[in-house]
Amino acid sequence: MKYVIVIPDGGADHPLEVLDDRTPFEAAGIPHLDHLAQIGRQGTVQTTPKGFPCGSDVCSMSLLGYDPVQYHKGRAPLEAAALGIDMDPADWVFRVNFVTVIHELMQDHSAGAIKSEEGRRLLADLTEQITDPNWVFHPGVSYRNILVDTSGRTGQGRDWSKLKTTPPHDIPGELMNSYRPKGENAELLNELIDQSFKLFESHEVNLMRRELGESPATHLWPWGQGQKPIVPDFEERFGLKGAMITAVDLLAGIASFIGWDRLDVPGQTSYHDTDYAAAGKHAIDALDSYDVVCVHVEAPDEASHQADAITKVAAIEAIDEHIIGPVHQVLQKRYQETEGYRILVMPDHYTAVQTRKHDATPPPFAIAGTQINSVVQKSFTERHAQDSDLHIAHGHELMEYFLRSGLPTRF
Repeated sequence: MKYVIVIPDGGADHPLEVLDDRTPFEAAGIPHLDHLAQIGRQGTVQTTPKGFPCGSDVCSMSLLGYDPVQYHKGRAPLEAAALGIDMDPADWVFRVNFVTVIHELMQDHSAGAIKSEEGRRLLADLTEQITDPNWVFHPGVSYRNILVDTSGRTGQGRDWSKLKTTPPHDIPGELMNSYRPKGENAELLNELIDQSFKLFESHEVNLMRRELGESPATHLWPWGQGQKPIVPDFEERFGLKGAMITAVDLLAGIASFIGWDRLDVPGQTSYHDTDYAAAGKHAIDALDSYDVVCVHVEAPDEASHQADAITKVAAIEAIDEHIIGPVHQVLQKRYQETEGYRILVMPDHYTAVQTRKHDATPPPFAIAGTQINSVVQKSFTERHAQDSDLHIAHGHELMEYFLRSGLPTRF
């Protein structure tokens, strides 16, 4: 059996006035996804467990079959794994964003989608000013970076377990100072935030960005702290070999922990300028070598965070045209009459264009393929999924349903 998972990150949403009171899925032309929903099943799944923040770390872990209550130890360690960072179990790992704060308000969690090379220059110059030998910075992609506190390796390290931090994408337009790190050792991180502001304010990278009309990287913002998790291997659990296609270190990190390979796709980015067709082609090619192929596309989520409904619709349409359609066609042609196939399409969570924030409403999903029988033939929308009779209360149980439900033993 061949399995494909397509994740249009943050694609689910609520009706928007700019879209004539339709959601982006309702407004988009998505004939291939509509077809899957009509020949298969659609429903909803709660990917955010009670007491957890709604974010791609928690929700994607749920979607891929791992209970965050048991395995989630923080977002940052997942991203660090994708960068190949060697983590000791005693280390504490932070995600650090370049952000844009104007008049004390958090304007942009990505500093205007700052280029990776610009971010590396800012981070390198800041690192030269850091005197703590236990703080190790690792540049990532665009605005995403990692900070590792290695002080725990001595047995007398700092304890960050009681620290509270806030993802910058959760506070667009809000006062930065209201969401600074709080709790034990928080003053160290607040000093880092202030130190970065002093350096970045007149840095040549920001001088050029302002000259070009781009958002400056005004601060470094730490959040998502955690320690290295111990996660069981996916192939050992399900007997299936998996691969991940993504431009985002977080998803690549989760893939690394569960034993999946990350497949490099030239031209892939986190935004609508990504090469959707290349992602679809690489997914098709990967079917020869893997049992499960997951294609994650970040563009709908980023468009939501920018309050850009039109780009969000365009991203969803591109996913449908260049990934879902071609992949499903190949699955039917190659595997329908032989070993069988299944395809799952679902956003990991809602990201509301109106608020620019994640939303813990259970997202919709569609499953089609071998031994998945249609119940109600309706197009794929949040409302149709909510009206269905298929609702999974614990997100991590969806994977077992996707892989095994209704199949005879020979599969």
